[in-house]
Amino acid sequence: MRPHVELIDEKDLIWHIAEIAPCAEGEARQRNLSYDEEDGSVSAKIEFTTDWSRPAGVHNAQTEWYVLEGEVTIGDTVLKPGGYWCTPAGVVAPALKVKKGTEILYFREYGDWQFEVTDKDKDFVREDQKLVIANTADMDWIDVVDGSPMRFDLGGTPVPGLYIKMLFRDEKTGFYTRLIKAKPNWREHPLAHHPCYEEAYCLEGSFHYNYGEMWPGTYFFRPALVRHGDFTAGEEGTVWLLRCDGDLVDWYTDNARVEMKGDPVNWGPDSEHPDAAEPALLQPVRSRSIGAMEDPGYQ
Repeated sequence: MRPHVELIDEKDLIWHIAEIAPCAEGEARQRNLSYDEEDGSVSAKIEFTTDWSRPAGVHNAQTEWYVLEGEVTIGDTVLKPGGYWCTPAGVVAPALKVKKGTEILYFREYGDWQFEVTDKDKDFVREDQKLVIANTADMDWIDVVDGSPMRFDLGGTPVPGLYIKMLFRDEKTGFYTRLIKAKPNWREHPLAHHPCYEEAYCLEGSFHYNYGEMWPGTYFFRPALVRHGDFTAGEEGTVWLLRCDGDLVDWYTDNARVEMKGDPVNWGPDSEHPDAAEPALLQPVRSRSIGAMEDPGYQ
């Protein structure tokens, strides 16, 4: 149960004590981009306000870090901006050391922030589930036509002008994390909906679509089957970190509109309360820097 968040700017959000590992040494704080109050899943921006460390062990949840600024050492590997690591739940994550001032995107899926110090995987871990460590600066951009994880056999077609770097994919569920880049002025017109959730954090550039404007630091979490689209990338293009909890399929709609219907009882121009406000369409969570939707019916 995560709310539909679209859009927010992380700078509008308050800080909380970071939920990373109870046994850690050091201090950090987090801004919650979206939070599941039922199972503990969270997407957050974390800032380390001191040097920070924790021993090796297993997380209660699938856990992912993407380095925005600073330096993270995981085991013997040093990650700087663009560095990434992921451990499925129950897979041993090596010891961590983080330098003061480091900032990361933090994703925790299907569990809370419990952490057990150990050097052994849990018995339920599948053979294909492994620790993933990547330096995205060393990875090539792959044209979406050649390397997209989307299920074009179920709907949609590759849209030229998009490029990806695949960071993580679960072989059983299809859950994946990737970087995605749109070329300058990239365009896709129809609104679309997917059978899976989709979330993204803008890393570079600018972007416009039916829910508004995106710039670095803006974020959305969109539940499955919510329509969105009419995309235009800015003159400098756009780069996001994007995650989905299953196979992504595009089902398109032209001339998309939603309407609120009903007969006013004690309000409206012909009533005794002609100045009463009209009811508002249901809209997602939006932060103050984003402002109101330009056209709430266009969804």
